[in-house]
Amino acid sequence: MKILHTSDWHIGRTLYGRKRYEEFEAFLIWLAEAIQKNSIDVLIVAGDVFDTSTPSNRAQELYYRFLCRVAISSCRHVLIVAGNHDSPSFLNAPRELLKALDVHVVGNISSSLEDEVLVLCDKQDVPELIVCAVPYLRDRDIRVAEAGESIEDKERKLIDGIRTHYAAVATLAEQKRESLGGGIPIVATGHLFTAGGQTVDGDGVRDLYVGSLAHVAAGIFPASFDYVALGHLHVPQKVNGSETIRYSGSPLPMGFGEAKQQKSVCLVAFDQAQGLSKTASVQMIDVPVFQKLERIRGDWGGILNRILELSVIDAPDGSAVWAEVIYEGDEVIGDLRERLEAEISNAKVEVLRIKNNRVIDRVLRQIHQEESLDDLNVNDVFERCLDVNCIPDEQRPELLRAYKETLSSLHEEDVKAE
Repeated sequence: MKILHTSDWHIGRTLYGRKRYEEFEAFLIWLAEAIQKNSIDVLIVAGDVFDTSTPSNRAQELYYRFLCRVAISSCRHVLIVAGNHDSPSFLNAPRELLKALDVHVVGNISSSLEDEVLVLCDKQDVPELIVCAVPYLRDRDIRVAEAGESIEDKERKLIDGIRTHYAAVATLAEQKRESLGGGIPIVATGHLFTAGGQTVDGDGVRDLYVGSLAHVAAGIFPASFDYVALGHLHVPQKVNGSETIRYSGSPLPMGFGEAKQQKSVCLVAFDQAQGLSKTASVQMIDVPVFQKLERIRGDWGGILNRILELSVIDAPDGSAVWAEVIYEGDEVIGDLRERLEAEISNAKVEVLRIKNNRVIDRVLRQIHQEESLDDLNVNDVFERCLDVNCIPDEQRPELLRAYKETLSSLHEEDVKAE
């Protein structure tokens, strides 16, 4: 039995204002072909199918067209769980209809664990896999808020809530496995941040919980799980060195910090023919580059040389390279954008972002015309507001904490549920 594990598609995401639907479409076409080529039996998508809780019509079209394509392939089952960017109610809305295509959707936890512990059958209707389909566990789903709680109390309750939930679904899965004969693998999903997880600059991975320290350890997953398919972090990686607890990573680079990163999906095989029904072997399948990104940094001479090098590289489809330019030279260049536009007028390079570190250093923390909101995250903006209003240092920690709680509440609000 072969399982393909992927996550963090973020369909609809833009890059500095540039729409990327052609990339998403190319990836989904490639994924459908990879499923057929590798005779995949089960596809698991571990959250963040869309980039926002209100995906555009174009994003929805790509999603449903892909599901229809997979439904007529060799793949017997598709399992999709919601991530922190997804709207649970939006993903759940067509759930009953999608079941007819053997597409199983779990947008949020419910009062019945049965909704998360799924028994998948082969073509002869014989059970072959048990999946603990755990979606992103929202704060309100796993923790009861109490007045006067400290950040440490909240984080402890969050970790306890996550551990308790995984223990409960594992217990039910083990009971189902025992009733079915005991030889069926158990696979679990998760959309969370594990301790020691690797991220990169500009990948857009937001903190899941207030305080950002609620990173779970690998030991939180019960030993009965034969493979854990994780989502949320965009860098493909093992958790605590485990071959069978993995992030597949995002299939497309979410920012220029991921430009040189090899993207992949995980092919997980359970070789029942060899009597190893519960031993998973894992290999990575490289995802092609559908739009070349390049981060160019250095002094003016180095930047210019790299642009010239890129201008002679022929992309397979003739598309231009999308570039981010970070100027770090000693010379102060006030007209950096104008110079760049003149140099790339005949080159196959489009500069999507320019960051003039030399100018920014000169003005220290002040916002300069070369610095845009794209250079700041939401916490940076709030801290600038505190600076502008001369808020005393002793008042800042509590204000920042309240601000983060407000952001967390906004991110978890399911606008499609109304």
